[in-house]
Amino acid sequence: MHKENYDIKAYAKSKGVYLWQVAEQYGLHESNFSRLMRHPLSPSDREKIIRIIDRCYEESLEEI
Repeated sequence: MHKENYDIKAYAKSKGVYLWQVAEQYGLHESNFSRLMRHPLSPSDREKIIRIIDRCYEESLEEI
């Protein structure tokens, strides 16, 4: 079983952010984003994805 980027996936889940939302903001189709997440990410890609998760989380709070 692959555990690549498990921490990022767990972080998104803890914030209540779906990976399809992250993929959309990242500029990829959900299936392509899923493939991207199967392999180690560069530090800059990791930071970008974490920022996207935080932004999606903040946007969800504003909707309440």
